[in-house]
Amino acid sequence: MGEVVGGFGIYVHWPYCSAICPYCDFNVRRDRGGDHGDLLDAIVADLSGQANRIGTRGARSLFIGGGTPSLLQPRDVARLIAAARAAVGLDEDAEISLECNPEDRARFADFHAAGVTRFSLGLQALRAPGLLLLGRRHSVREGLEAVERAAATGARVSIDLIYGRDGQSTEDWRGELSEALALGIEHLSLYQLTIEAGTPFARAVARGRMHALDAERGADLYALTQELCEAAGFPGYEISNHARHDAAQSRHNLVYWRSGDWIGVGPGAHGRITLDGGRTATCAYADPQAFARAVAERGVGWERTEALDQAAIAAELALMGLRLREGVDRRRWAALSGGPNAAQLAQLIADGFVIATEDAIRLTPAGRPLADRIAAALLA
Repeated sequence: MGEVVGGFGIYVHWPYCSAICPYCDFNVRRDRGGDHGDLLDAIVADLSGQANRIGTRGARSLFIGGGTPSLLQPRDVARLIAAARAAVGLDEDAEISLECNPEDRARFADFHAAGVTRFSLGLQALRAPGLLLLGRRHSVREGLEAVERAAATGARVSIDLIYGRDGQSTEDWRGELSEALALGIEHLSLYQLTIEAGTPFARAVARGRMHALDAERGADLYALTQELCEAAGFPGYEISNHARHDAAQSRHNLVYWRSGDWIGVGPGAHGRITLDGGRTATCAYADPQAFARAVAERGVGWERTEALDQAAIAAELALMGLRLREGVDRRRWAALSGGPNAAQLAQLIADGFVIATEDAIRLTPAGRPLADRIAAALLA
């Protein structure tokens, strides 16, 4: 099969966590110490089942996320990597990422030996009150030690931080982010705290026990984040992601943002694949047992698939691509749906939110915090 525009990657979802964080609305389960060997077997079989449908393609990235996949043993991670390579194919220099909690830092060297080339560390905060609020189990010292251990392996290292936390002042965030930028790593993912429906945080806000970040303050904190990162040599290549240089950018997430193809493997995983000239969305059963049964019965864990029409593909291209500093390929958008709404585009350019060249449509610094609203306007 020819190369897919936007690249091709593999996402593997491990749903278990030692504890469920109060802000999280992902498909996760509390790990109560049971034997999850059947699920691991099902994920390996799902990789083969999907490969039978799409063929061997050669993935530029494998991302093992969750949940907390660093709860797995290194031999299990090695098995997943080997299964992906054998069934679907991995490029020789493929980026192989593992999401990790700092509590699992003693296994980092063994994960690297198993084939992991990039650690994505869920620090989330560098202040004790922030860690307590976010329900994290590690201390500040343990988080910093995790960064050191990951870096010592020679793999690439990225850390996640959540800002805009209830009670966090502007100066608190300035100090915390400045410390993170001085850690000697190459990549940071910096997310404003969002209150997701159905989470403990959403219930706390509804009861008046916690305050959600308002739009004005969110914009101020976002501007400060961009200012500090730019000054430290970490430009934002995506709205929430910063890299010291191009090679440190998340190769896997770029597949999403550039609307490439990826297979989603594991409970609740989503995928986008090109089949017979069309683009298909896949979604696996969220429940681990239901997922494993589906794999045993049908070869794949998909609960549903959907053939996407040109309008839906264009909408995803715009929503994801406008998050990138490079913007959306204008010719690709035009080929899908005729391109953006011309009147809206002209107005957004005049207002200073969008830049349009012959090749791309991208957001200005003023437009980036409004990415979703701007995408909706351009798709109207």
